[in-house]
Amino acid sequence: MFIHILISSFIASINAAAIVSRSQSYPLLQPGVLGPQTSITIANQVIAPDGFPRSATLVDGTFPGPLITAQKGDTFSINVINNLTDNTMFKVTSVHWHGIYQNGTNYADGTSFVTQCPIAPDHSFLHTFSAPGQAGTYWYHSHYSVQYCDGLRGALVIYDPNDPLAYMYDVDDESTVITLSDWYHIVAPVMRHIIGTQADSSLINGLGRYFGGPSSPLAVINVQQGKRYRMRLIAMSCDPNFTFSIDGHNFTVIEADGELTEPLVVDQLQILAGQRYSVVLVADKPVNNYWIRSLPNTILNHGFVGGVNSAILRYQGAPVADPLTISTAGQSPLVEANLHALINPGAPGIPGYGNADINLNLVVDNIFGTYYVNGVTFKPPTVPVLLQILSGAQDASQLLPQGSVIVLDANKVVELTMSTTGPHPIHLHGHSFDVVQSAGSTTFNYVNPVRRDVVSAGNPGQQMVIRWTTDNSGPWFLHCHVDWHLDAGFAIVMAESPSDTKAHISPVPAEWDQLCPIFDSLSPSQLGGGGG
Repeated sequence: MFIHILISSFIASINAAAIVSRSQSYPLLQPGVLGPQTSITIANQVIAPDGFPRSATLVDGTFPGPLITAQKGDTFSINVINNLTDNTMFKVTSVHWHGIYQNGTNYADGTSFVTQCPIAPDHSFLHTFSAPGQAGTYWYHSHYSVQYCDGLRGALVIYDPNDPLAYMYDVDDESTVITLSDWYHIVAPVMRHIIGTQADSSLINGLGRYFGGPSSPLAVINVQQGKRYRMRLIAMSCDPNFTFSIDGHNFTVIEADGELTEPLVVDQLQILAGQRYSVVLVADKPVNNYWIRSLPNTILNHGFVGGVNSAILRYQGAPVADPLTISTAGQSPLVEANLHALINPGAPGIPGYGNADINLNLVVDNIFGTYYVNGVTFKPPTVPVLLQILSGAQDASQLLPQGSVIVLDANKVVELTMSTTGPHPIHLHGHSFDVVQSAGSTTFNYVNPVRRDVVSAGNPGQQMVIRWTTDNSGPWFLHCHVDWHLDAGFAIVMAESPSDTKAHISPVPAEWDQLCPIFDSLSPSQLGGGGG
């Protein structure tokens, strides 16, 4: 077992190609904006988003990757091209479109070893899918091992021209998408072996500083006094959650994870890995510069000294200078149980705890750094679960990994209770769910709970309870969105009505069928990252 006190020895052993330290400067490339019919190229490039240059795994050469946008009802056709070459990092890849239900297109979910085999170097895979009825703030990221910690992450927004809350804001475009992420100076294939690993910095819109490092550029969000802005916050971290605030400003939450909420005014919010919030910021303060703060929950967060964990809100007419504003304690922080779904509120099924068609209880344990869900640690199967199902496997006894697949009948209301070791962000693919009991809350709400796709599992002694309906046949991953924890076994597969899957997702693209034979033929060196 490796522990974090061994970090220094790991650093010393890293191939020099993984950590590049040169005197030259590196361009701080900012992403462009892509439409729903596009291609993205995954490749390696040296960047220095916090002033420390390192080779990274990037989409179209930028961190975060380019914003992908669509209008409600659009069909997506995104070709993922794998041009990865850096042997110190993983060279195979897959891309998951986080929050998109993929109803009828489970094969396009992008989840390695659950819905597909990874894409080999010098190959590509075309993801074609629609998202009927969905609009809001989403994102995309690698779903192969811990690869997205090396940089493969970006924002995806579906705009609704008939947004019922449009009257609340004036501006909602690429300038109001705010990404919050952690950043590491060591490559992920090494970091995954260190228990208790810590990020070196946190980035806002791909820019930040690390403690003791240079005063590298910070992200600037420009606003005009008197206007109202829909800020789309995306926590695309591998590990920490962030406490987000803007000095001197309140903001109004109107969306959680692609689901509109009744407007709720807060002055700070905690956002977990994988979660998204839309908040309306009214630029009604004196023209000035104000600190935007995104404090990670990690031990070595260093506050805001020297501009770490920070960005700048700059009113038009303010000088180009660092803010002088002071951080104050939040007076009205976001409490998840105070959020309520705006559209068709109400959890499915008969109200009352334990009254669903299927009632599941998952207990998660951490034993020496390995996670167990109901006594089983998740180890990716050699054959993707979807391929197993399409090949004839129908019940849990036939599906691998043994003990990590729960088969659910079609069109049933599921109520899932989870208790675990800390505030893990739990994500379910293929659905949004109703949070009928938020972690830390003593009450249940079946009338108008918040609806979302990532929820905190709570601290020891707490539980969270969620409900959804099994109306999307296929295998869907349920996992912790701390990537290091997923890698350490914190996951399970919900296989919805396997007997219906082949008909539900037909036809499966021929290119999908070729992913596994190509991947299975790769040598360890072609996998990269020390052979996988």
